[in-house]
Amino acid sequence: MNGSYYSNPMFTENVRMPADNFSSGPTTTFPMEQSYIENILRANIGKKVSAYVSFPDSLNWKDKIFTGRVEQAGRDHLIISDPSTGKWYLILMIYLDYVEFDEKINYGL
Repeated sequence: MNGSYYSNPMFTENVRMPADNFSSGPTTTFPMEQSYIENILRANIGKKVSAYVSFPDSLNWKDKIFTGRVEQAGRDHLIISDPSTGKWYLILMIYLDYVEFDEKINYGL
C-alpha cells in the first residue's frame, strides 16, 4: 500500500526473470514499466474496446459488456467513453474480466 515491494521472507532478494527469455540469468532490478493491465490500457488510449465485467453480488448485472474508447486507466479503474451514446463509464478493475480490442494493441514496454 505504501508503494514499495514487500520482500518474500524465504528469499533474501527480489528476483525477476527477464521478459525477453534470451538473457542468461535472472535480474534483481524491476523495469520502469511493468506489464500490468493499466499500463497496457494506457498504451492503447483512444482505441475501441469491449470490456467484459462481472458483478458477482448483483442480481440484475451479473455480467455486462461495456463498449467504447479507452480514455484513461489507473491502478484500480478504467474509463471508457461511448461516442454513439455520449456516455462515459468508470469501471473498477476488480470487476474487469478481460478486454477485447477491435484493432492491434500496443504492447511495447
